[in-house]
Amino acid sequence: MPTIYDYDIISPNGEAIPLRRYEGKALVIVNTATGCGFTPHYEPLEKMYRDYHERGLEMIDIPCNQFGGQAPGSDAEIHEFCTLHYNTTFPQMKKSDVNGPNALPLYGYLKSQCGFRGFGEGQMAEMMNDLLARIDPDFHSNPDIKWNFTKFVVDRKGNVVARFEPTDDIKELEKLVLSLL
Repeated sequence: MPTIYDYDIISPNGEAIPLRRYEGKALVIVNTATGCGFTPHYEPLEKMYRDYHERGLEMIDIPCNQFGGQAPGSDAEIHEFCTLHYNTTFPQMKKSDVNGPNALPLYGYLKSQCGFRGFGEGQMAEMMNDLLARIDPDFHSNPDIKWNFTKFVVDRKGNVVARFEPTDDIKELEKLVLSLL
């Protein structure tokens, strides 16, 4: 049975980075986009990274252009946007697919460990449900990533312990991260 440490992520220059490098750390793995309504998530993610990195948190940003074409830039342009607008310092990987035949194998594993459980309640959740129902009326029944800023949390032993949709409260993400440090 594979573990998270059997997968690689790809740096912007195309280098395969084994996740084994992060063994013993708590991880937040997030697919991002620079032109999304959820792009302001970069701010609390960066704050969390700065606050807890020394205690063992790693944040892995994987830009993705599969949702509304909201990450159209090159890897360099995306990096420049994030550092200029959000002062991000956590590692940013090569723009990659998270669903479909060209998806990073890591995402197949993450989705097998924590499937989609819904968007919760509230106006943003209703908006996402309506949007996705028009794209795929059966979206609730598969584990695919539904939108930008879906976050997976991995504990220090390499277990995928949670999946947070972009509509989930980032304070809940932070509370879980703290419990793992």
